[in-house]
Amino acid sequence: MSSSKGNTSMTSSTATTSTAPSRHAQVPASVPQDAVDRIVAAALAEDAPWGDITSELLVPEEARTTAVLTAREPGVFCGERVIEAAFRLTSPETAVQFLIRDGESFEAGTVLAEISGPARAVLTGERVALNLAQRLSGIATLTAAFVARTAGTTARITDTRKTTPGLRILERHAVRCGGGYNHRFSLSDAVMAKDNHLALLAAGGTDLAQALATAKARLPHTVHFEVEVDRLDQIEAALAGGADTVLLDNFDPADLRRGVELIGGRALTEASGNVRLETVAQIAATGVDLISAGALTHSVRALDLGLDLR
Repeated sequence: MSSSKGNTSMTSSTATTSTAPSRHAQVPASVPQDAVDRIVAAALAEDAPWGDITSELLVPEEARTTAVLTAREPGVFCGERVIEAAFRLTSPETAVQFLIRDGESFEAGTVLAEISGPARAVLTGERVALNLAQRLSGIATLTAAFVARTAGTTARITDTRKTTPGLRILERHAVRCGGGYNHRFSLSDAVMAKDNHLALLAAGGTDLAQALATAKARLPHTVHFEVEVDRLDQIEAALAGGADTVLLDNFDPADLRRGVELIGGRALTEASGNVRLETVAQIAATGVDLISAGALTHSVRALDLGLDLR
């Protein structure tokens, strides 16, 4: 087991297999370390607020061990930063070596990482490391499946704000690991006029196109302006109001195709609503630029990973 300065390592190498694991994305710069540490520290404090009394009772303080993180089913990995942090924050004497990188696929039985250090620390950090890595790998794996279904089209798969509170920055990294893209990170990042906003405008008797144009004129030129529509007859007003992206919400494939034709490149087109693995290929075939899927994060199944002591 290699160890970097400070007795903690996060070295990574390609797994020794007959074929190299496939990379599902050129993953952008990873999550800032301080954000990872903040999330993991909170999880550790929740899980062991006054220490791990079982390990402290049964395991000698001087005992050391090595554990392997193994995949119990195939998938796409995401979790380097959270696994490393879970063990480092439990004890700086732990060392983690990754055999699979974020964004790489693996088969059942693949050893993903090796952890060595004080046995108490390995046992204490285990559950937090697994909980986070299993969820993030589940998101990456599901995203990769969505991306695969849209191969050969120009559509990008994007996430939504339907994320676990407090974990958004990690879950969005997991989407990138699966080959997807990120939507606006928060309500502060971009304008997105949704159905409820438009309903309030309509209730006041305001002309939609004029109201949108007036609003956009107040924005800096760097702020993206997106308008959601749920009927074809709303498209022209959205475009006249200056929409950079028109979100076609809950359109059937025929109307989606017609909407793309009506917009005709005057704005980006986004499809949302009823986006599932069973429907995404048909949606992508309509020619939309973006497909946003809340399912990537709000109802994903955690991937089955296990940590076993050697």
